[in-house]
Amino acid sequence: MSTLHHDGTAPTAHEATVDDLAYAYDGVFDRAHVERAVTTARESLEPNAAIRIYLPILVRRYATELLAAEAQASGVRLKAVPEILFVCVHNAGRSQMAAAIAEHLAPGRVHVRSAGSAPTGEINPQAITVLAERGIDLTTAYPKPLTDTVLHAADIIVTMGCGDTCPIFAGKQYLDWDVDDPDGATLNQVRDIRDDLQGRITSLLRDLNL
Repeated sequence: MSTLHHDGTAPTAHEATVDDLAYAYDGVFDRAHVERAVTTARESLEPNAAIRIYLPILVRRYATELLAAEAQASGVRLKAVPEILFVCVHNAGRSQMAAAIAEHLAPGRVHVRSAGSAPTGEINPQAITVLAERGIDLTTAYPKPLTDTVLHAADIIVTMGCGDTCPIFAGKQYLDWDVDDPDGATLNQVRDIRDDLQGRITSLLRDLNL
C-alpha cells in the first residue's frame, strides 16, 4: 500500500498506483511487472484524455483491468464466471452499452469487458442518456484500447463493426453482431440500438444458462 517516502514527501499518483497494485498482486506479479502495466495504461489513455484531472483515476482502473485479465489469461487466478469481451471501433458507444447491459442483466453471473480497435476520448453522451433511462449508469465508463491480454482472458468475444482488426485466437467463441453505430444518430435511434443490444445480450445470456 502507498506510504510516505523516507523524506516525508507523498508519492506521485503513478507511484501510489504502483504501490497499491503491487500490494494487491503480491505473489502474482512482481513490482516491475506492475509498474509496466501502469505505464502501459497511462500511455494508452493519456493521448485521448479529455479531462486530465481524471487521468490518474482512469489509469489506476485500466491498469487494474490489465493485471486482472493477465492473471486470468495465464491461469494464475481462475475465473468463477464466464467472461465476455465486447469490441467496437471507438469503445465509445456500442461495446460500452453492451457491456453495461450484460452486467446489469446478469450481475455476478458474468464478467464483462469492453475495448476498441481505435478508442476515442469519451463516451457517447446519448449512450449515457438512453442507458440511464433503464437505470444503468455509464457515467464512469471510459474508452480503452483492445489488447491481446483482454482477448486471451475472454471466453466469448463479441465484435461490432471492427472488420478484420480483431485478432483471432484459438479456443475462443467469436460473435459478430451487425449493430448500428450510435455516433451521429438521433436519441430515438440510439434507443433502438440499446433495445437491439438488449435483445441480443438476453439471448446470449440464455444460451450460457445465466
